[in-house]
Amino acid sequence: MDRIEVKRVDDAYAFEGLDSNGHAIRMDAAAAIGGHNSGVRPMQTLLMGLGGCGGVDIVSILKKQKQELSGFRMVIEGEREKDKEPALWKEVHIHFYLSGQVDPDKAEKAVALSLNKYCSVAATLRAGGCTISWTITVA
Repeated sequence: MDRIEVKRVDDAYAFEGLDSNGHAIRMDAAAAIGGHNSGVRPMQTLLMGLGGCGGVDIVSILKKQKQELSGFRMVIEGEREKDKEPALWKEVHIHFYLSGQVDPDKAEKAVALSLNKYCSVAATLRAGGCTISWTITVA
């Protein structure tokens, strides 16, 4: 069982999440609602988790395909439901930027396998009704 500790770290809405290995992430609310804007919004951490989950899968798959990946970056954009509580992620688009000796067809296969089969965060988002799309640039 995973164990995460989350504690309040200021007099408003800032929190620090700590995993069982001591890795931390700071979260906060926007200044517009009384936060100090000192950390990532909690819903943004979910998109970061999607990037990390997919990234691990994709790098692993490309290594198994003997692709020489020298750079890997992604930009994730999401839109949440309007006028709903809770406001879930409705649409997420990821643009992958890969560099190195990478076959574009193998990159596409790796991304599809990750986001459609292996990535638990993607599956969690889809279970809530989110549509996930992607594009890939290989340089």
